Amino acid sequence: MNFLKGTIGIVLVAGMAVVPVQAAAPKKAGTGHKHTRHTAAAKVTKLHGQQTIAPERATAIQEALIREHYLTGEPTGKWDAETQAAMVKFQADQGWQTRITPDSRALIKLGLGPDHSNAINSASESHFNTLTPAATPDAQPQGLVAASGISH
Repeated sequence: MNFLKGTIGIVLVAGMAVVPVQAAAPKKAGTGHKHTRHTAAAKVTKLHGQQTIAPERATAIQEALIREHYLTGEPTGKWDAETQAAMVKFQADQGWQTRITPDSRALIKLGLGPDHSNAINSASESHFNTLTPAATPDAQPQGLVAASGISH
């Protein structure tokens, strides 16, 4: 009987040792949600659109502003505070917004807009300008009956 008590005692002790191991087993994959930590450093803001004005474009704008008497001196090719102020004044004088410079309308008004000379409906090659009036006969029949071609 001592043998039986000893065996039962060993089985009980072994069973208690297994229970905590089973309780600590990991959960099945795919049953929970993944949680990730978001930090402010990980967020990257992507800037869109043109960020600076190329020197060639700045020179062209300065030349136009000088021509229109909004800027004095020689073009430098740098989009500096003086050029910015001249463009703001030009846009304000046109009644346009002054927050964003250069405004597309201002560039077009200064003659610096996109080149549409090769477009189908451009003024330089208008298909309507090349049309000739339809030829009309010298003597047209008078009246509805004569015009319809019905004879009596």
